[in-house]
Amino acid sequence: MTIDAPSCAETVLEAIQQVVGFSSSKDQPIALHEPDFRGTKAWTYVKDCLDTGWVSTAGQWVSRFEQQICSITGADHAVAVSNGTVALRLALHLVGVGRGDEVLLPPLSFVATANAVSHLGAVPHFVDIEPTTLGLCPVALVDRLNSVAERRQGCIVNKETGRRIAAVLPVHIFGHPAQVDELLKVADTWGLPLVEDAAEALASWRGDVHCGLFGSVGTLSFNGNKLITTGGGGALLTNNAALAQRARHLSTTAKQPHPWAFDHDAVGWNDRLPNLNAALGCAQLDDLVRRLDAKRALAERYVQAFADVEGVELLEEPLDCRSNHWLVSLRFTAEDPLDAQTERLHLLESAHAVGLLLRPVWSPLHQMPMYAASPAGSLATADIQAQRLLNLPSSPQLIKGFFT
Repeated sequence: MTIDAPSCAETVLEAIQQVVGFSSSKDQPIALHEPDFRGTKAWTYVKDCLDTGWVSTAGQWVSRFEQQICSITGADHAVAVSNGTVALRLALHLVGVGRGDEVLLPPLSFVATANAVSHLGAVPHFVDIEPTTLGLCPVALVDRLNSVAERRQGCIVNKETGRRIAAVLPVHIFGHPAQVDELLKVADTWGLPLVEDAAEALASWRGDVHCGLFGSVGTLSFNGNKLITTGGGGALLTNNAALAQRARHLSTTAKQPHPWAFDHDAVGWNDRLPNLNAALGCAQLDDLVRRLDAKRALAERYVQAFADVEGVELLEEPLDCRSNHWLVSLRFTAEDPLDAQTERLHLLESAHAVGLLLRPVWSPLHQMPMYAASPAGSLATADIQAQRLLNLPSSPQLIKGFFT
């Protein structure tokens, strides 16, 4: 069947404009997800850092930020660091991932997920996703482990490469919880630690467990386009006191406490979040509930706008989950993925021409040159989904009256 991609793009664009309004232009675009500090005490909190001189990696706002994260997520411990990538690298290090190891992860994620593995000298090993949440597929994980893994002298080894398989690393995509409870069962069966990349999933829950708290340790990101931003920033979440203590120590150059001596007992990193950044985050965490309500309202408006639009569907909140709806995402449903890709391209061109900065999903990690030779099972679902997906403007301030 021949598609009319320009006509499809026009229909979809009209539905988007119903939600966000027609006020965008090349000179005044509507971005994907923008920070906005109106209605918060951001200036008051940041000014306190400037007035007191506590602007670096110590101060009351770092402690308060970590306490607020614990209160929101239910975590026993949160360790604030300078960005989500170093949070993930540190988390993987804490569970024993090292040089020459392999880490099982999905190919559909921001490049930082694989980079964090590589920064430790380890190797990403790609396992396919499932189409409902776009997260790592439990069935594909079982199949891949049964196919290539064997127990050897207390380790799980990839019998094709001879490398140790050291961890499972699921990702919660666009704020929708992955099937992490099922993934944890698989990881436990094989005796593998599970580390969650929950960079996009602050305030997202599967059942009564916050994303990032199913496995040994999870990570958050507070980059400029996230639900809450500290400019740059990240955090580790864990209920394991020993892991939290080790994370704090290693992220503070492994310096032993002393009033003046500089003694270090391990190779550490200088990863801690500055007080200035934490103050900015605290101001938004104070306002988190209102922002989440606005995000949910925006997602519901998109659902209404696309109710009668053929050829596309919105990614839904998974069953028994509560998503933060970080990025509302559209999927083109044409039978042929190439037709879906053509329709998506026409929409991107039309939308950007009028200042609506829609974004396709990331290029799959296994298609990038530095990861093309990484071990992988069949990635058919990821390849097909990557051609179909598009993110829509999702800032909470798109809801009229948000700042009144």
